[in-house]
Amino acid sequence: MPEKWQLVSWQNKDEQASRIPKGWLLSSPPPDSTNYITEKYDATALAHEISNRRLKSFNVVKAFCKRAAIAHQLTNCLAEILFDEALAGNPPIGPLHGVPVSLKDTFKIPGYDASIDKRSATLMAPDSHNNVFGRVLNPYNTVVGGSSGGEGALIAMRGSVLSVGTDVGGSIRIPAMCNGLYGIKPSWQRIPYARQESGVLPGSSKMALPASAGPLAHCMRDLELFFSAVSSQSPWEIDPDVLPSPWMSLSTISKSCPTIGIVRRDGVIDPLPPIQHLLDEVVSTLRASKIEVVEMDITPLFSQCQSLANALFSIDGGNNMFDLLEQTSEPLSPWLSTRLKRMAPKTLDQDRSGRRRSIDAFICPVAPHPVPPIDRWNSVSYTSSFVPLDYPAGVIPVRMFGAKDMQGEVLDTPPLSVFCLRSWTGTKVDRSTYLNTPLSIQVVAPRLQERRLCHAMEIVDAALKSEQAGGGKRRGANL
Repeated sequence: MPEKWQLVSWQNKDEQASRIPKGWLLSSPPPDSTNYITEKYDATALAHEISNRRLKSFNVVKAFCKRAAIAHQLTNCLAEILFDEALAGNPPIGPLHGVPVSLKDTFKIPGYDASIDKRSATLMAPDSHNNVFGRVLNPYNTVVGGSSGGEGALIAMRGSVLSVGTDVGGSIRIPAMCNGLYGIKPSWQRIPYARQESGVLPGSSKMALPASAGPLAHCMRDLELFFSAVSSQSPWEIDPDVLPSPWMSLSTISKSCPTIGIVRRDGVIDPLPPIQHLLDEVVSTLRASKIEVVEMDITPLFSQCQSLANALFSIDGGNNMFDLLEQTSEPLSPWLSTRLKRMAPKTLDQDRSGRRRSIDAFICPVAPHPVPPIDRWNSVSYTSSFVPLDYPAGVIPVRMFGAKDMQGEVLDTPPLSVFCLRSWTGTKVDRSTYLNTPLSIQVVAPRLQERRLCHAMEIVDAALKSEQAGGGKRRGANL
């Protein structure tokens, strides 16, 4: 007899399939206009064309709905399908009117389920597998990243042009890396996070690590558009956790070139050779662009942040989530099944924790390894360590993993996980698995300095693109 969670899954999948019009199934290719609209414009260009009445918002939304239907049939990237609501039409509202924006399925939408409630559950993981809706696949045929992996796959396949994910340990930044996208985890007081379902008791969320909502997109200017559009709605008047802080455009701040720090290791897991080489390339490119680069060794502090993050990830010991799972006899997702168990909840008395240079932002890896196969993501130490500090952090795609990146051996001296070692050495290892997957870097700025972060990311991104235009080998990561 099927378990209760399996019956829920079948019901949801049938309902999901019924919301895709028959004419949008893969046996019926979309007209050329769908490809033209969804591939030609980024979010900023679409907003401009719609506001100037050169594109109709209905046509734009319909084209992206069709593209999303196709993306879903190939990658299983959607949960709740809202095509009818999107096409219903509304009076023009706000700077993003008519621009397709998708939401991670932890956002509560009236009339629809979130993926964490009493009917179904999902948990934080660097991949996206859900017992109700199934596994999300990656357009690159590797791990899609998580837990905002559905957003990552959907944006990568241009089924949406701008998405909103959430991040408490890397859940925006990891999908950005895996899908060759740009993404930012802001400080948690920057973007409204109300009406989110986290799977923990309401009081516990105030003691645990705060998650942040943030954007995924194809370019830096779309990330800018997101922050500007959200700020223009004065969200602090609705969500008391959001600080009153209007978004400043680049034209209103100093255009001076920032000083960029380079953090090569976190003191927990040293990067594999291709990630080390990628940092060398980025440093060389920045210095060639006359950007001041400062080497930073913060491993003593970095490693402590990771220990603190691990302790605070599950302040209630995961017990409320396990209670939800057991109501329907739902198993843990594969990646979590060997990593998560019930623990005693934390108590308040357990909460203990030369020449100076001014650094505007610093660069470090997103992960110590390239994009791995499914369920083989190793460590979130390079993403989760900045969450206890509430530092905003973003991801920039640099180039694709190539044949030269398969070279280099791992030394015995640095800290290295067993997985990293096994994924790079040994007779059964095939390093060609990583070929043609995105290589990305992470940029980190001080708390609540998203404006400074975006400025630094734009400077770095421009330098990398300039290097490509000058004959480098950087490839576009968009599909």
